Amino acid sequence: MPSTRVVPWDGRTTGPWLSELDGAAAVVNLTGRSVDCRYTSANRHAILASRLDSVRVLGQAIRACRTPPPAWVQAGSLALYGDAGDRLCDESAPVGTGFGAEVCVAWEAAFRAELTPGTRKALLRIGFALGPQGGALTPLARLARWGLGGTVGPGTQYISWLHIADLNAMWRWAIERPEIEGTYNGTGPSPCTNREFMRTLRRVLHRPWAPPTPTFAVRIGAFFMRTEASLALTGRRCLPTRFADQGFKFQYHDLRATLTAILSPENA
Repeated sequence: MPSTRVVPWDGRTTGPWLSELDGAAAVVNLTGRSVDCRYTSANRHAILASRLDSVRVLGQAIRACRTPPPAWVQAGSLALYGDAGDRLCDESAPVGTGFGAEVCVAWEAAFRAELTPGTRKALLRIGFALGPQGGALTPLARLARWGLGGTVGPGTQYISWLHIADLNAMWRWAIERPEIEGTYNGTGPSPCTNREFMRTLRRVLHRPWAPPTPTFAVRIGAFFMRTEASLALTGRRCLPTRFADQGFKFQYHDLRATLTAILSPENA
């Protein structure tokens, strides 16, 4: 196994870390302040600035390389599509509304604006990644085990999910395959509603029916948890059309089988 070296950076300015990019196989940028917070003025600024600044400084760093990396793979978000209801969203779907969509528009525009002639660029609009090591699934599973795993809000909002193993395979494809360029939906092929997701989660954990959490209660709970209710109450039904068209094969298609694999005792 190759050794791992950690070099700090601030996500805003160039520094000694720049030399790590010279001759590198690829750059993968996952930088961005978490959106799991209250959307105060300060937090909105931090969410947007952390994304735009990191893209800008990486563009500068790549252009300064004597041997620039052949690929730059950038994280994005399906939040670009806003609260899309039951409309299917592939990569050509229209942009939605709201703060999340506005951030994504500016984020993607900043990425496109960075000219890196010797470096291929690809952007993955990432969905709801499921894995055994933390992430959004952990608190949902905890609530279900406590008997609180009911439908959230209306339950009709879609969750575009994928297993972390498939997401990691997408990153690898984008790094290694020269035909992967432009914008891709980094999600799985089987989006489902919140109602279906929570019902399946309860079944996998062998928990009985649980009462739904009405929208007003979600909003109150989000306030006390210092987060935004919209993160749970909005959704989008997205498909990985470009990955599928280019031959990507998903390891995980079925939600119940996926949750069973992740939440098995050895991964608990």
